[in-house]
Amino acid sequence: MNVPNVNHLIHAYRIAPWRVQRQWIGNTLLLVVAFAMVAALYLNITSRTAIAGREIQDLTEAISVSQQVSSDMQTQLAALTSAVAMETRARELGFRPMEPDEVEYLVVPGYVQPQPVDLSTSALPQLSALTIPPEYNQSLLDWLDERVTATRGPQ
Repeated sequence: MNVPNVNHLIHAYRIAPWRVQRQWIGNTLLLVVAFAMVAALYLNITSRTAIAGREIQDLTEAISVSQQVSSDMQTQLAALTSAVAMETRARELGFRPMEPDEVEYLVVPGYVQPQPVDLSTSALPQLSALTIPPEYNQSLLDWLDERVTATRGPQ
C-alpha cells in the first residue's frame, strides 16, 4: 500500500469509529455463537450418552429379573416332576404300581428297530496315496523344479 491509501483508511476510521466497534462486536458475537454451538453439541452428545446408559441399565435389570423368574419356574417344574411328586399324583388319580405278570408286549408288524449311528473313524473310507491323483501329491517346489529343468533342456 502506498502512503495516501493508508492515510485515507486512518482518516476513514477516525471519522466513523463505529465501524471498528461494529467489527469488535461482530467478532465477539461470532465467538459467542461458535461457543454456544460447541456447547450445544457437547450437551446433545452427553444427553444421548446418558439416555443410552440408562436404557442399558434398564435392559440389564430386565434380563436379571427374567433370569430369576426362569430359575424359579425351573425349580417349580423340578419339584412338580420329581419322582415322589409324580408317584403321589398318580396314586391320587387311581394308578398303582404294575405287577410283573401284568406286563403285555405289543408286536407291531413292519417295525424295524433303529440302528445306532457309528461315528468312529473306522467307518470312514480311508484314502491312500494311490487313490489321490499325482497332481495333488506334488509340492510347489517340486513343480517349480520340474518347470525349470524342462525349460533348460537336456545338458
